[in-house]
Amino acid sequence: MAMIKYALSNVNEKISAKAYGRGLRISTKNSIIVCRAINRKNIVKAKKFLKGLLERKTSIEGKYYDKTTSTILSILESAEKNAEFKGLNIKKLIVYASAHKGFSFHRPRRFKRRGERRKVTNIQIVLVEK
Repeated sequence: MAMIKYALSNVNEKISAKAYGRGLRISTKNSIIVCRAINRKNIVKAKKFLKGLLERKTSIEGKYYDKTTSTILSILESAEKNAEFKGLNIKKLIVYASAHKGFSFHRPRRFKRRGERRKVTNIQIVLVEK
């Protein structure tokens, strides 16, 4: 398998933890919006914000993005577990999140009709200790 290239590349490996979601069936547009909302926040505040979105207590421009939020929250928790395993201080972690368009995936076409392009997204989360 090829090595994954992260958007935030020049980071010291000793003070950072990473998680990558590849081929996720969520909207790229919504993922970019949610990732921008949690980018450069403390991990505690980012998780609180995402849980508030799921419980519909907070919103981003009047929208909640349920499916996207739950997926990004699970990847963020995975990155947090990686940071715990490395022995990093959880309260000092800063979130760097980015979403990118994934590979093209088409639903097969029916008789005399076109196929449909499916939504596929890649999400990268890097936690850096400050």
